[in-house]
Amino acid sequence: MINFQRFVGVGCLGLGTVWVLQGIGVLPGSFMTGQSVWFWIGTAMIIAGAGVLYRSFRR
Repeated sequence: MINFQRFVGVGCLGLGTVWVLQGIGVLPGSFMTGQSVWFWIGTAMIIAGAGVLYRSFRR
């Protein structure tokens, strides 16, 4: 179970990073590029992923 939580946490961090980069226009090629809403969604995803990873390492 802990490995699954770590997998989900790392996945959320990676996906959130991509969304943040697309939201600020650094990573082009998507309908999300340059739209600030994806920056905020990505930021929330990064925070959630960090929380999941933190919990998985605290156990």
